[in-house]
Amino acid sequence: MATPEPTVLLQVHNGVGTMTLNRPERRNAISWQLVLELISALEAALADPAVRAIVLTGAGRDFCVGADMAKVGSADAGDHETRTLRGHSVEDDEERLTHASSIVEMLTTSDKPTVAAIDGACAGAGLSLALATDLQIASGRAVFNTAFIGAAVPGDFGSAWLLARAVGPARARSLLLDPGRMPAHEAAALGLVTEVSDDLESRVHDLANKLAHQAPRAMVRAKENLRDAVTPEVADYLRQEVPRMVDCARSDDARQAARAFIEKRTPVFTGE
Repeated sequence: MATPEPTVLLQVHNGVGTMTLNRPERRNAISWQLVLELISALEAALADPAVRAIVLTGAGRDFCVGADMAKVGSADAGDHETRTLRGHSVEDDEERLTHASSIVEMLTTSDKPTVAAIDGACAGAGLSLALATDLQIASGRAVFNTAFIGAAVPGDFGSAWLLARAVGPARARSLLLDPGRMPAHEAAALGLVTEVSDDLESRVHDLANKLAHQAPRAMVRAKENLRDAVTPEVADYLRQEVPRMVDCARSDDARQAARAFIEKRTPVFTGE
C-alpha cells in the first residue's frame, strides 16, 4: 500500500525552517491530519537550534482556504480521522479544536520570527494562521476572506483576537460579521498583511534570511516587548522592557555589533 503524501513539509536551509501546507488538490484546506502534522513540524522547528526563522506557506496556487468543507459536511463516520470537527461528541470536538488551536498559540508566542508567504486564497482558519505569524507577505493575486459566518460558524484559531490586533476592533467586527473577498492591496492598506510583493518567493527568501541572521537574543526580547505592548499601562510595559534591554545590551552579540559597526563589517551573531 502506497505511503500517503505528507500534508505538511518542513525544510531547513541556512537558518530558515520552511513549513509548507501540502494539500494543493484541496487548496491546502485544513484536515485533522494536517493539524497533527503542522503541530509536529512547528514543535520540531521551534526546538531546532539550527532554525532561527520560520516561514509558513502553501503548496500550489493557494495559501490555505480554511477548514476542508467537503470533510466537514461528510456524514461518513469512517472519515473521522480526516475531518477537523464533527467527531463522536461535543467533548471530542472541543478536545480536538483545543489541540488544533495550540498551533496559533505556538506561532504567536514563538521566540523565533515567523513569516507567512501568502499566494492565492487565504481564508477562514487559513487567515488566522497567517495572522498568527509576525509578518505577512502577500502576492498581488492573494485574496483574503474571514469566511466563517458564511459557513455558519463564529470563527476559530483565534480569529477575532488576531483580527482585532491586526486591524483594530471596529474593522475586525466588519471583517468577521460582514465577510467578503478582499484583494491583496486592500488587505495591506488595512494592515491585514505587512506588504504585497511582485516577487513573493524572492521577497520572502530575502526577508527570512535577514531575520534568521539578526541577533537571536535581541529578536527574542523584541518579540516579548511586542507581546507586552498591549498591556493597559505603560509602567507595566516598561518594567518588562528594562531587564530585557539590559540582558541584550550586556550580551556578546551587542559587543559584536558595536565592533562590527566600528570596523565597517557585517556582524556575525551567535545568541550569546
